Amino acid sequence: MKRIRQGIGAGSAVAVLLLTAGCGSGSEYAGKSGGVKPVADSQKIGSAYGGEADAYGSGSGSGSGSGNNPAADPGTVTTRAAGQLKLRDIPAVGAAVTDGQGLTLYRFDKDTAKPPQSNCDGECAKAWPPVPADEATAGEGIEAGLLGSVLRADGTRQLTLAGWPVYRYSKDTAPGEALGEGVAGTWHAVGADGKPAGAPAAATKKGGAELSVAQNATLGGILADTEGHTLYRFDKDSAWPMKFGCLDSCLDTWKPAKPVDKAKVSGIASELVGSVKRPDGTEQLTIDCWPVYSFTGDKQPGDTNGQGKQGLWFAVTDKGKKAKPSA
Repeated sequence: MKRIRQGIGAGSAVAVLLLTAGCGSGSEYAGKSGGVKPVADSQKIGSAYGGEADAYGSGSGSGSGSGNNPAADPGTVTTRAAGQLKLRDIPAVGAAVTDGQGLTLYRFDKDTAKPPQSNCDGECAKAWPPVPADEATAGEGIEAGLLGSVLRADGTRQLTLAGWPVYRYSKDTAPGEALGEGVAGTWHAVGADGKPAGAPAAATKKGGAELSVAQNATLGGILADTEGHTLYRFDKDSAWPMKFGCLDSCLDTWKPAKPVDKAKVSGIASELVGSVKRPDGTEQLTIDCWPVYSFTGDKQPGDTNGQGKQGLWFAVTDKGKKAKPSA
């Protein structure tokens, strides 16, 4: 008997399903050699997560910090007062909180809000200076009741917003810069509610958007599900004719997105939104005829840890295309 190879994107056979006639014309492959993009031979792709980036940004984060390691920069922890906090619209990030000098403030996904606790000390705190709680006041767009403080290991009091410890980024030098957005996939400009800036807040409310667009610092407008989690497409799938390359163990890491109500779509043309039946009989959301997935490695709304995995997985833009970092 021939051995059947299994792995991510592999199964006893690559499932092939044809979409309705409407999916041929809208696909980016329509009109190219019969409009068919073949799926590569099934093979094991490797680790679903890839290498881990450190907390300071030495890995390939999704933000404009470009994965540099700011912890290597010499210097001491800056403890400049916050002043009056304001909500500011930052290009490619969204509405984010800034300090009295207009510098972007950040949160760290490895901290906790309930109870408040900072897990950024030592070299980390040189790269991401904690914002002192003293003299911080709520300005335009900021709810005073959400401001608080947490006692750090060195005995100082750090500002918190909705329980989340707040930081600056050492590489931001001008008002409105957000070079720390997405560094290591764990640092995000903070929104007025303590969540990452740009996370679609309305999506979690009853009657809110089931599919919406979030702004990412390097990828631009990308699609998010009802919980604000980034949606991805897989190059070993195919749009026309429909072929699934993510089967079996692949589905442990990449979860098929559920179909949505087109009346509850925000930021993307409804004609790009559809669904398809998978080999197991379940329905999966499609964007421009491509099946889309969420990534189990994304822990917070707005995370893009799945972007570029194995060179095959990509976030989906508000135009239904593969997201690529801006030049």
